Amino acid sequence: MTGKRRVTILGATGSVGQSTLDLIRRAPDQFDVYGLSAHRNVAALARDARAFGAKVAAIADEALYDDLKAALAGSDCTAVAGESAVIELASQPVDYVMAAIVGAVGLKPTLAAVRTGTCVAFANKECLVSAGPLMMQEVATHGATLLPVDSEHNAIFQVFEAHNRAAISRLILTASGGPFRTWSAVEMAAATPEQAVAHPNWAMGAKISIDSASMMNKGLELIEAHYLFDMPEDKIEIVVHPQSVIHSMVEYADGSVLAQLGSPDMRTPIANTLAWPNRMESPSARLNFLETCRLDFEAPDPERFPSLRLARDALIAGPHAPCIMNAANEVAVAAFLKGTGRFCDIWDTVERVIDAIPARALNSLDDVFALDEEARARALELTAQAAE
Repeated sequence: MTGKRRVTILGATGSVGQSTLDLIRRAPDQFDVYGLSAHRNVAALARDARAFGAKVAAIADEALYDDLKAALAGSDCTAVAGESAVIELASQPVDYVMAAIVGAVGLKPTLAAVRTGTCVAFANKECLVSAGPLMMQEVATHGATLLPVDSEHNAIFQVFEAHNRAAISRLILTASGGPFRTWSAVEMAAATPEQAVAHPNWAMGAKISIDSASMMNKGLELIEAHYLFDMPEDKIEIVVHPQSVIHSMVEYADGSVLAQLGSPDMRTPIANTLAWPNRMESPSARLNFLETCRLDFEAPDPERFPSLRLARDALIAGPHAPCIMNAANEVAVAAFLKGTGRFCDIWDTVERVIDAIPARALNSLDDVFALDEEARARALELTAQAAE
C-alpha cells in the first residue's frame, strides 16, 4: 500500500467490525477511518467514531439520531441516521469498505459500495445468497473488487488459482460442527439459545452462532461459494473439521490439495482483506504444530443437520430458492433467540416456506426485496403458529 488506505466500516459495532477496528488501531500509519455505521448501539458507535477520528457516523435506527448527535457533540464527526443515511455512507468514495451488516438488510449498503467500484470486503454472506447473480453482475459492471471475509471463503480465495481455474477439481469447505456436533436429535430439540450460541472455537454474534449450531451457516456458505468462485454445486464439498485449523481447501486436477491454516480468529481473514494485495501484521495466535497434533475430519450428518440438503436443493432450484431460504432462516433464528421457537423449528420453517412459494425470476433487486418480504411474512406466520 502507498499512503493511508481510507476505510468505511458498515456494521462497526458487531464482532467483525470490532475486529476490523482492532487491526486498524494497531496500524494507525496504514489506515484512515472515514465512516462507521451501526444498527442501534449509539454508545459504541460514538466511542469508536471519536477514537478513530471518523468523519461520518451513521445509525440505522432513525429514532436514535438525536442520541447520536448528542454523543458526538464537540467532535468533528457528522451524525446521520436512517437506512438511507447508511446507504449514502456506503456510496462515499473510499479505498476499502468492510460490509459487516448482518442479514439481508446489508444488501443495499453493500451494493451501494460495490457501485463505487472500490474494494469491498464482505462478511455479509446473505448478499450473495439472496441476490448472487445480480450482485456478481454489479461487481463486474462497476469494476469493484469483492474480497471474502468469512474464514472459509477467504481461505479458498488465498489458495484459488484464478488463472488456472480449469484445473480446479473441487472446493472443500470445512465446518467446526458447532456446539451440537455430537448431540442427538432429541437433545437438540430441547436446546436453549444460550447453549446454541456457545460455539466451541469461534467468538461470533448471536445470529451467526445459531446458524453455526444448525449448520445453516455452512449451507449459506455453499451457496456463497457457488456464486463467488463460479463453481457448480456438485464441485463443492463440506467436511466437518472440529479443530477449526484448516479453514478450507482447493483440490486441483493433479491431485494437489491446497489449504489455508490458522488459529480460529477472524482477525486473520480480515487482515488479509484490509492489506490486500499485500499482507499486514495480525495479533492472531500462531499455530504450534507440535501442540496441534490432531486434524480430524468427518462427514456432516444429514439426518441431524438437514441444512446442507436444504441449501443444495435451493441452489439447484434457482436463485429464488436461496433468497427464500435466507429470509425464512433469519425469521426462524430470531424466533428461537426470543424463546418463541424450538431449535429444530428452524429447519422446519425454512423448508415449509421454500415449499410454499412458487419459483419466479429475479430480474432486479426490487424482485429480490419483494420475494424476501414475502418469505419473511410466511415465516412469521409459521413461527407465530408454533408459539401458540
